[in-house]
Amino acid sequence: MFTPVPAFTHETAASQLAAGVAAIDAGQHVIAFDQTTSFDSSAVACMLAWKRHAQERAVEVTFQGLPANLTSMIQLYGVAEFL
Repeated sequence: MFTPVPAFTHETAASQLAAGVAAIDAGQHVIAFDQTTSFDSSAVACMLAWKRHAQERAVEVTFQGLPANLTSMIQLYGVAEFL
């Protein structure tokens, strides 16, 4: 299971994107947001990129422990069906 950093923002997005891709490639298909306390739209962009990366490898990635505000942001951007 991969757990993003607590502050998942523009400043940490590139490193988190790379870490998530590496985790997926290593066979970790659950991404847990239980420790994520702050985020911006970069987190949603990374989630979409992780999902696309996993689909290209014919594996399923699931997200757990999404904060309510992140779920609201996903719905606001209209990408819930992709995640």
